[in-house]
Amino acid sequence: MFRGFYTAGSGMIAQQRRTEMLSNNMANANTPGFKAEQSSIRSFPEMLLSSLETAKIPVENRFQMKGLRPVGQLSTGTYMQETAPLFTQGQLRETELTTDIALIDGSLPVDEETGRPGAVFYTLEGPGGERAYTKNGNFALNAEGYLTNASGNYVLDDRGQRIQLPDDDFDVSPEGVISYGGAGQGIRLGIGFAAQPETLAKRDNGLFYASEDLPDAADADGVTYSFQQGFVEQSNVDAARTMTDMMTAYRAFEANQKVLQAYDRSMEKTVSEVGRVNG
Repeated sequence: MFRGFYTAGSGMIAQQRRTEMLSNNMANANTPGFKAEQSSIRSFPEMLLSSLETAKIPVENRFQMKGLRPVGQLSTGTYMQETAPLFTQGQLRETELTTDIALIDGSLPVDEETGRPGAVFYTLEGPGGERAYTKNGNFALNAEGYLTNASGNYVLDDRGQRIQLPDDDFDVSPEGVISYGGAGQGIRLGIGFAAQPETLAKRDNGLFYASEDLPDAADADGVTYSFQQGFVEQSNVDAARTMTDMMTAYRAFEANQKVLQAYDRSMEKTVSEVGRVNG
């Protein structure tokens, strides 16, 4: 009986966490470059139940032998094992701002170990000076003329240096070369390539972090990408699908809640009626 409480309770916790993840996806449906989270729900190991019986052997001394009779399997509940971002390309939205630059996926090699394609990211200087990565190309120039993201993190070039421009009257070629005044200045946007992007740590403000600096995507074999100035990549959240998944998670939570209430009523009846009879 008590095992049933834990089984139903674990299901409620798993669905609550899934609902929180889906709610965060929906809240960021209009955030440029946001990558929707996906969850993986697993079952705890099942238990094999057996009943202990006594069998009598037909001999003179009436020898008895203990035996086990299989009853069946019992689930011990579920849990949300992990969440991982979905790195598919979001749709492009035109803003007509020169500081908005969309990073467009081209040919991305499929990793043999995971069977999933890699991903390319803008390279930023994180809050603590470490390397950070993002798909959000919604940039701006700060007071000193440095190209930054919405949180003030510096955008880096392919040499790992901050990009400083005289004003926002500049052009970005499809290859990522920045030019102003009608001439190329030799500044190329720094792009990192992650062969296994699901291993990146996702933190606030749409930033990803790697245990080691990602290699330059321009030097990676088989990797192609391009840029579109005046556009930003939108979130890849499917609002209709997310709402459906939220309703499914809510119904699953509600079903587990009803099971828990049924167990509670059974326990109450056991204590109030069976206990009184025995007394």
